Amino acid sequence: MVKPSSLGDIVHTLPALAALRRQWPESKIHWMVNPEWAPLLENHPHLDGILLFPRNQFRGVAGPARFIPWALSLRRAPFDLALDFQGLFRSALLAKLASKQSVLGLSDAREGGTLFYQKTADTRPFCHSVDRYLALARLAGAQTPSDPEWILPPGEPVPGLPERFLLLHPFSRGKGKSMTQDQVEHLCAALSPTPVVIAGRSEARLNLPHNGLNLLNQTSIPQLIGLIRSATAVVSVDSGPMHIAAALHPRLLALHTWSDPQKVGPYPPTAWVLKDGLLFQRGTPHLIRTLPPDHLAEFIGNELLGEVTPSPK
Repeated sequence: MVKPSSLGDIVHTLPALAALRRQWPESKIHWMVNPEWAPLLENHPHLDGILLFPRNQFRGVAGPARFIPWALSLRRAPFDLALDFQGLFRSALLAKLASKQSVLGLSDAREGGTLFYQKTADTRPFCHSVDRYLALARLAGAQTPSDPEWILPPGEPVPGLPERFLLLHPFSRGKGKSMTQDQVEHLCAALSPTPVVIAGRSEARLNLPHNGLNLLNQTSIPQLIGLIRSATAVVSVDSGPMHIAAALHPRLLALHTWSDPQKVGPYPPTAWVLKDGLLFQRGTPHLIRTLPPDHLAEFIGNELLGEVTPSPK
């Protein structure tokens, strides 16, 4: 399995891994991944090994000189079949080098990646990334259930957490996806006295009320998973951590700006999505309704936390 990045895309590929393992319980399955995302796959019960793709080592003037011998070493890999879930020229080339017999990929692969495939999975009928990756698993011969299986590490504990809290992931690397600093601070104040834990990566200097706990830039991926598992509910912008929460937590609200939630939103049908003031669940579109910004805290209190949280006057 070739899927080096990124965090959310790797989470989206996990149901395909589960389907492949169920189909071939005795096979040896390895996953090629960037080192920074390897903690998502460590000790995974469906994997026999992880192949690290040290992409950062191949940057700069000396990068090609390092890449060529590393790539050629893949020719000694004992793989009969390679599945390119990334869909780029580089990932297709790596899959071709690693496989002795066959390479399968996605029909919408870019940069000429399809030139390396023996067969392609037709992704046209599918919108969401999870369904696209499951189509590739089916092309390989796996049966894919209607209820995908998500297995992620148990995570690591974060000391000093309140017993009951809302986890807020307000910032994303994607341009135009993040909440503003004022929005984060006002939402925390509106949810008082409920403890709100802020996680993720950002240079923002938050001035949080007494119920806010700022853990920005202070958690590893295992600790982030631990936070998500421990939270009473999760609110997140469109990001990799949002997809981890979708896989692990029944109480999630995903905040979308310009990105399409039908393609990259939370996959489980019970997760809530808010975009352009419209609130809905993926599995029950008839629940679509408007949600003004000043009612967001009330919705979180009622639907996610199970209590009414009055906004400050």
